[in-house]
Amino acid sequence: MSTMDIGGSQLDASWFLILGAILFTIGAAGVLVRRNPLVILICIELMLNAVNLTLIVFSRQLQNMEGQLFALMSMTVAAAEAVVGLAILVDIFHVRDVEDVDELSEMKG
Repeated sequence: MSTMDIGGSQLDASWFLILGAILFTIGAAGVLVRRNPLVILICIELMLNAVNLTLIVFSRQLQNMEGQLFALMSMTVAAAEAVVGLAILVDIFHVRDVEDVDELSEMKG
């Protein structure tokens, strides 16, 4: 793998890929284990950031700007998704005191 010049020191690209894999795994475990809707939303954002990190690493390795531009567009969409998701969760918390995702499915009707 190629090396990247970060702050004057050379780092191997595999370290960034390992960091991305660890962040994605933590996010996926959080989505599967936790029951709080806010924590699930934060874990999804963590997974998106891990994917963006790997996109940027491969873009730098291949010296192609398209991966970095795609990561920037993905961050923009993730920010908009976080704002809408948080607005919906805040509205649900104001109407009902819901702390578990399973209780949200009981709100039908």
